[in-house]
Amino acid sequence: MLILPPFLLGFVAGLRAMMAPAAVSWAAYSGAIDLTGTPLAFLGSIWAAAVLSIAAVAELISDKRPTTPARTVPPQFGARIVMGSLSGAALGAAQGSLVAGIVCGLFGAVIGTLAGRAARAALARAFRADRPAALVEDLVALIGSALIVTNFW
Repeated sequence: MLILPPFLLGFVAGLRAMMAPAAVSWAAYSGAIDLTGTPLAFLGSIWAAAVLSIAAVAELISDKRPTTPARTVPPQFGARIVMGSLSGAALGAAQGSLVAGIVCGLFGAVIGTLAGRAARAALARAFRADRPAALVEDLVALIGSALIVTNFW
């Protein structure tokens, strides 16, 4: 199994927790990733793709609110780890190595969370505002997740 795609998708979950599972769900639904016969086959349903997409859009909106907690507080950090592990697991399961996918996704999520926080803070200082930095992070997560699941090695 290649470890880079699950790691990178976990990294995306560190930036935007729901973007990674939404992307992997759409990839499974479209047939780009085959989860048939795996414990994560449900991700390939239109219902899973729709629900995860709604959650991803809601996260994109809520992230811009000043009252949104930091990504490193336990509930948000935990959600990123869980979603990164789930997304990595899906890519791993598609290659026959669920556990390796979980581990790679988990590590990617931790690193993505911490690196994303640092990068967004630096961008916010450069822009002298947080919103443009948040939008750049949104684009990185959106384009990154799309590239990872469509170029699934």
